[in-house]
Amino acid sequence: MSDFGTGYLADVGTQFAKLRKTAERAMAQVGDEDFARILDAEDNSIAIIAKHISGNLRSRCTDFLTSDGEKPDRDRDDEFVLHPQDTRAHLLDEWATAWDLLAATVETLAPEDLQRTVYIRAEPHTVGQALNRHLAHLAYHVGQIVLLAKHWVGADWQTLTIPRGQSRGFTPARPA
Repeated sequence: MSDFGTGYLADVGTQFAKLRKTAERAMAQVGDEDFARILDAEDNSIAIIAKHISGNLRSRCTDFLTSDGEKPDRDRDDEFVLHPQDTRAHLLDEWATAWDLLAATVETLAPEDLQRTVYIRAEPHTVGQALNRHLAHLAYHVGQIVLLAKHWVGADWQTLTIPRGQSRGFTPARPA
């Protein structure tokens, strides 16, 4: 289990870092107006998604092994409302702090921690399950950020992965 656990923790840390980098590269392409822009009244802006992710990670990763992941001081509903103080700079500062907390949390974990029980909204999870839940939640929202950024940037979008029509150049030749 130790070899698997060590590998899993290293990989999940890498995957979290990739998600952060993807979202940040997408957000960097969007101007301030589009950062806070919504498609319609039922949708979230990139700013709101960033605010929500920050609140979620702060709550989940603070005292990760010793307290419920839903902290009493978290106001989840407020994460979906932009206030005058929610400037792009402020939200990105909160974003960086939250992602740094996630990375530090994963870094402190040992393979034997993966079977420990942690709670999220009083629901028990193994640490491994909680990390997978975080990964799925973050991937969902990073995908939203990328979609919105790509929509607002339009033809000036700089691809974050392999550009269309260039896959062959990124695929190594298979041995015969």
